[in-house]
Amino acid sequence: MNRYLYGALVLLATFLMGSSFSVGKIGLAHASPLLLAGLRFTLAGLLMAPFLWRKPLPGRLSDWAKLAAIGLFQTTGVMGCIFLSMRTIPSGETSILTFVNPLLVIVLGSSFLGMRYRLAQWLGVLIGAAGVFISLGGFRMHAAEGTWLGLGAALFWAAATLMAKSWGAQFNSWILTAGQMLFGGVMLLALSFLDEPVSLDLNPSSLGALLYLAVMGSIVQFASWYYVLSRSPDPGKTSSFLFLAPLFGVLSGHFILGETVQPALYAGGVCILAGIFLANRTGFRRPSATAAGEGASHASERKGKARSNNPTK
Repeated sequence: MNRYLYGALVLLATFLMGSSFSVGKIGLAHASPLLLAGLRFTLAGLLMAPFLWRKPLPGRLSDWAKLAAIGLFQTTGVMGCIFLSMRTIPSGETSILTFVNPLLVIVLGSSFLGMRYRLAQWLGVLIGAAGVFISLGGFRMHAAEGTWLGLGAALFWAAATLMAKSWGAQFNSWILTAGQMLFGGVMLLALSFLDEPVSLDLNPSSLGALLYLAVMGSIVQFASWYYVLSRSPDPGKTSSFLFLAPLFGVLSGHFILGETVQPALYAGGVCILAGIFLANRTGFRRPSATAAGEGASHASERKGKARSNNPTK
């Protein structure tokens, strides 16, 4: 993948991720959290549907199940936690806590996918964890409900990142984006009607926020991110660029909402960013990206030949 295109898509995706926290906070003044999140992603999926009729749809039930699983973690889990979190803590703080997920990618990737990281990566995880501890107030911490929900969003996102890396190449990137948003959005709407007092005030402010979240913060953001992620040989290294998102989140919270950030959150944020950079600076102990790409290409060719020789598969 061209490095300039890679960089541009990463910047676009992370800016939209960060700014969506502030816009989401505006939307929460007019709608209940799970309902707003559900409307955002269901609308985004429906807007994409007319453009997908020529795209290759999944052919097996197991593939649809994978799309639903990614939607459950990436949309229902992550976004449900984020919107509930912002009820009790500033949007900038939610963004910082949510984007510790690259550190969790290292931990989960090592535990479940057999990725072997060097000492420097694990040192980065420890520094990042210390940053979270500092952000929460250190030994005087008094974590709000929103704090734990922000960390829950990070855990869901890390799991979804590894799922998308493992399964994403099986899908067209637009099908992956629309499918996971529709599955996740419908599940969020169901949770809203089952588990919260539903409220929605339609006005120019709420409609503007919803459209921004659905189009720019969902369709454009996820299409860009999944395109980059599916073509990266290392999900941990690609995820390290997510450190830009909380920066954009804090800046947008300050300029759009007038939020102030406490000194402890600045110090913790610096540690988190340093930990993410260190954890992903040298990659993991796998074959080189070129060798891995060539191996994947040869495997794909062999699979294609096998299917052509046996059309019943």
